[in-house]
Amino acid sequence: MRDIDQLHRRGVWGRCFRWVLLLAALVGVMAAGLPQAQAAAPGQTGQVRTVVPLGQAVGIKLFAQGVLVVGLSDITTQEGPVSPARACGLQAGDVITHINDDPVNSIEQVQTVLQDLEGDEMELTVLRDETSRDMTTHAVQCSADGAYKLGAWIRDSMAGIGTLTFYEPETGRFGTLGHGISDVDTAVLMKLQRGAITPASIAGVVKGVDGRPGELRGSFSSGKDLGTLYANTTCGVFGHLTNAAAQGGTPVPVALPQQVHTGPATIRSNVSGTQVEEYTVEILKVYEHTGDSRDLMLKVTDPRLLAQTGGIVQGMSGSPILQDGKLVGAVTHVLIDHADRGYGIFAQRMLEQADRTRSA
Repeated sequence: MRDIDQLHRRGVWGRCFRWVLLLAALVGVMAAGLPQAQAAAPGQTGQVRTVVPLGQAVGIKLFAQGVLVVGLSDITTQEGPVSPARACGLQAGDVITHINDDPVNSIEQVQTVLQDLEGDEMELTVLRDETSRDMTTHAVQCSADGAYKLGAWIRDSMAGIGTLTFYEPETGRFGTLGHGISDVDTAVLMKLQRGAITPASIAGVVKGVDGRPGELRGSFSSGKDLGTLYANTTCGVFGHLTNAAAQGGTPVPVALPQQVHTGPATIRSNVSGTQVEEYTVEILKVYEHTGDSRDLMLKVTDPRLLAQTGGIVQGMSGSPILQDGKLVGAVTHVLIDHADRGYGIFAQRMLEQADRTRSA
């Protein structure tokens, strides 16, 4: 299975990240055959609410809290190759949040601090598996360019295309993707400092076939934000629309998990330009207490979508699933061995997660 919008070298989430060997600026759906997926709390029942289902493609920009270590390397010095990052115990997947008690949230901040210290001892505050720890180290001077470096590759942001699932008129909140945005190299869920969604247009489709997932290809504007993000979670990415009233649309009830059943349904998706269309699908299975984002399995039956995309493709993650006049879920994964099939998460779980992270 593949998380449709996970960052990968050939997918819709392009390498819009900025990578760096500390102090050397290098601006820089999950695959498996069948079920293995990310952990998340199982859906719970609650008060029925109404939301507006969308299906609109958007650009998603995410800026991390701290800087994520994605790899380690040696620095060439006059004394030979050394790696202060490896020596002090840094690992891929660690998040550096502070240097000498000063918060760092960007590659540029890290670069500036290391150059200013000129190799003096420093203390890193690192988050690993939700536990904070301190590490003492120092940067070394690279003999190639004279810059002070630590020997760690870091990432501070990412961007790509996804699909808006819903917005709630009463609050202006929106949900998208149906899964979290994780780092491609470490699989660590990126900790959100800030982010936004922007208008997007789909320019083409790489059609999916069995054994090779397809993808949507498009572009998005960085100059105009449609909304701001407040949470990146295993159940989706959530935020507030800048102008919810401009979205329009008719609210529908959010189905409780026990109301979702096998049989005909539809999805709304934007696979060409900015046009959102509704396509027929069939819900093949409904799972109970999966503990991940595979609450249901669906199969595309609409001949138009099959002809255009081959079924479920990367970039469609977040496409709302409707059944019996209710929003029942969002598309989250494509099955690599069956391009016309995918998984979805219950919409109720997304809405509950949006509430929990907002009130946290």
